[in-house]
Amino acid sequence: MIKMIFCLRRLPELSLEEFQTYWRERHAPLVAELGPLLRIRRYVQSHSFEHPQLAGPVAARGATVPPYDGVAELHWDSIDDLVAVNDSKEARDAGRRLLEDERNFIDLSQSPLFWVRENHVI
Repeated sequence: MIKMIFCLRRLPELSLEEFQTYWRERHAPLVAELGPLLRIRRYVQSHSFEHPQLAGPVAARGATVPPYDGVAELHWDSIDDLVAVNDSKEARDAGRRLLEDERNFIDLSQSPLFWVRENHVI
């Protein structure tokens, strides 16, 4: 299984609540609808939050990069499955629909994505 990690930052005109509501209530159903065409096996949204009792680990690392507003994880069975999506016009159109919708709430230029293979430890 391979996974895409998408670290999201919201558009500057959106509050965190507006961003997370749109992502949860508008974008997630679209991913659920189009997921089978794109051979997505699993889609997980992780919404950021702050809590004063949890600030220590963040502060201890001295990070100067602003935190993300959320992280999306998309899973496919294999690279071959993911590449095969390009063979279908319907799937390519579905991918374009998702990208169009992402432009409604994600600052794409500030939201990197990358591919990973998990290494389970615990």
